[in-house]
Parts: sequence; C-alpha cells; structure tokens
Amino acid sequence: MDWFSLILAGIFEMFGVTMINKLHKDRNRKSLILLFFGFGASFICLSYAMKTLPMGTAYAIWTGIGASGGAILGMLLYGESKDWKRLVFITMVLSAAVGLKLVS
Repeated sequence: MDWFSLILAGIFEMFGVTMINKLHKDRNRKSLILLFFGFGASFICLSYAMKTLPMGTAYAIWTGIGASGGAILGMLLYGESKDWKRLVFITMVLSAAVGLKLVS
C-alpha cells in the first residue's frame, strides 16, 4: 500500500503542477482551490508512504514522477517541445525511479 500511496502522491503532484499553469492563465478561484487540493493530497499521500519507505527513496520517486509527469503533461496539453532530447532525459528520470524501487 505504501508504493501505491507514493505513486498516487506523484500523480497528485502532476495535477498540482498543471493547476499552477491553469491558475497562471485563468486567475480564478476554482483553479486556486484545485491547486491546493492537488498539492495537499500529494503531501498527505507522500506522508503516508514515508511511514514505511525510506525518506530518500520516497522523495526521489515522488519528485521524479512529478517532474517527468509535469513535463509530459506540458507536451500533451500545452504544446511544449517534444524534442527527442527531452524525451531521453524524461526516460532517464523515470528509469532512476524504477531503479530505486528495484533496490529498495
């Protein structure tokens, strides 16, 4: 359940980052509330996962999912560059997260 919670925390982190972009564009109360919800849920899930997972592993995977997921969402939703070099580095971040899971 700890790994599920950690992955869910990363997904909520991606949602929160997306809401930052939406808030920047729309400047409305709904976007702000969703931003707080996304990051709040992310921290709650991360906190739960860290009850059993080592802090370094949990934090690295959480930030890896959030950073790479945010970059992928930017490409899919906001027309950011899909240059092959970006994709290689996103793959490296995700591979490192999987590697931490394998050795933990």
